Amino acid sequence: MSHIKELDFLLLNEWLDSGEKLPVIAGPCSAETEEQVMSTAEALMSTGFRGVFRAGVWKPRTRPNAFEGMGIKALPWLNRIQKETGMKVAIEVANAEHVQLALKYNIDIVWIGARTTVSPFSVQEIADALKGADIPVMVKNPVSPDLNLWIGALERINKVGIKKLIAVHRGFSNYQTSHYRNQPRWEIPIQLMALYPGLPVFCDPSHISGKREWIFEVAQKSIGLGMHGLMMETHIQPEQAWSDADQQITPNRLNEIIQSLRLPDDKAGTSQINRELMHLRRIIDSIDEELIQVLAKRMQIVEKIGQNKKENNITIFQLERWNEIMESCRQHAANFGINLDFVEQIMQEVHKESIQIQSDQIIPYPSFTDKTLSSD
Repeated sequence: MSHIKELDFLLLNEWLDSGEKLPVIAGPCSAETEEQVMSTAEALMSTGFRGVFRAGVWKPRTRPNAFEGMGIKALPWLNRIQKETGMKVAIEVANAEHVQLALKYNIDIVWIGARTTVSPFSVQEIADALKGADIPVMVKNPVSPDLNLWIGALERINKVGIKKLIAVHRGFSNYQTSHYRNQPRWEIPIQLMALYPGLPVFCDPSHISGKREWIFEVAQKSIGLGMHGLMMETHIQPEQAWSDADQQITPNRLNEIIQSLRLPDDKAGTSQINRELMHLRRIIDSIDEELIQVLAKRMQIVEKIGQNKKENNITIFQLERWNEIMESCRQHAANFGINLDFVEQIMQEVHKESIQIQSDQIIPYPSFTDKTLSSD
């Protein structure tokens, strides 16, 4: 996190001229045929859509026999959309050749996908190919919940002179049964927004939800958290899509979702509601201070317990005691109506820190000046 001040970007309203209060990027997961992309674009326009048209041209797939996009053949189709609808177009790029072709065909915006963001070498190759170009670049979060990796990708693109940046939150790969295809892990994009106030952060509800029926829910959540725009997969016939059919929606459904979203009220700053909000925030600040004080007291007791274990040669981790603590916390959570998963997650982090404190007491981390580490 030491390099966060090096990121130099333009605020969204300084370069995005859509004129929309909520910028939206929409279009099919994949550009399948010229007719399909044109029909989707025309249907979007008929609903009043004035955002950016997206389409996957190169599709990185898990299995080699899956549809991997039409490649360069689809780029003239997107040029036709630019000409006939006036919409800007966006595509995914995964290597230097993709970037060169995107620039050759005057693609307006490119994005780096989650599978590419995980590889610093790939991101650097793309960054080098973008050097000298004046084109907006969107960077999706990596498939793993690694904020530094996400920031690193943004930095690499930024360092070659790209200031029109958008971070795109599309969720993180999940190997457990879940309501969503990709876990939102909202705390990670929130932390990114806290580190870089003003950095445009869009949400991709399609990839988070994995099912079209949950897209509105995810979209509304992201807007409520302060994200700046949406990127949603839209297809003229979603059920017949060649890729990600379950998470694509029709242009009409997209319009319904956009119209139903509750957007932040820019005038709330002078309202009675905002004054009440500020009062409640002050109460929150006070409670947060109390929470820190309580945690500090707990860790002081943990240190005493660690000293006792050290003196009596007792192992640090006691499974029976841990189960006892968790059962007690579950009971308290139920009594106070607090989400059980939330309480368990907090207690696991508290326990992790407690174990670390006791470990440092019993098995101190060696100093580099310790003679036992000498190479002599």
